[in-house]
Amino acid sequence: MGYLTSSFVFFFLLCVTYIYAATIEVRNNCPYTVWAASTPIGGGRRLNRGQTWVINAPRGTKMARIWGRTGCNFNSAGRGSCQTGDCGGVLQCTGWGKPPNTLAEYALDQFSNLDFWDISLVDGFNIPMTFAPTKPSGGKCHAIHCTANINGECPRALKVPGGCNNPCTTFGGQQYCCTQGPCGPTELSKFFKKRCPDAYSYPQDDPTSTFTCPGGSTNYRVVFCPNGVADPNFPLEMPASTDEVAK
Repeated sequence: MGYLTSSFVFFFLLCVTYIYAATIEVRNNCPYTVWAASTPIGGGRRLNRGQTWVINAPRGTKMARIWGRTGCNFNSAGRGSCQTGDCGGVLQCTGWGKPPNTLAEYALDQFSNLDFWDISLVDGFNIPMTFAPTKPSGGKCHAIHCTANINGECPRALKVPGGCNNPCTTFGGQQYCCTQGPCGPTELSKFFKKRCPDAYSYPQDDPTSTFTCPGGSTNYRVVFCPNGVADPNFPLEMPASTDEVAK
């Protein structure tokens, strides 16, 4: 009987390992509430300062993104709105957030059994962020950061309440959005790249902005406000909310 029990436990753990390629811990170190969002899996979760949320991401997950929403108010049914990162007025996101929002993007167990991941400012910036493997393995498998005071230094043309838009969001067009073929950096995208060299600053900023780790054996951590310091241009207290924490 003991042998059968041990075999069952081993088989169960093997199945769990096969189903989930990675766990991603999302932590809020900001001195204000952040309503974390995750698609296509996870949905959303209110995170007070110091709280974490663990997302189990299946093998083959792609086009995935995690971001923080600010200035949110939700009712007990999970409906409301956010100043930045709003995803259709719901706590449980099923679509992408409205810019500006700092993005952690990933695709698991893809080409050559690698995970591909990045921080992107193509949708602008609202919260400082780090994105890191829990056990770095060298090469391009290491922590990346975007912790500059972008909200405070944001060019006037891109500045909006709660954040800093990317020029693609503000102006559109091929020059900034690369919608009709190759394009290069602009003076406005260089503003973001200078302050956050690890992050995507425009849609074709791949060479310096895409990172990889071994697929199926790497877990990750996303931290909002990793330095634990308030943005001087952001209020310490966000508007009160009556939302329910996602289960």
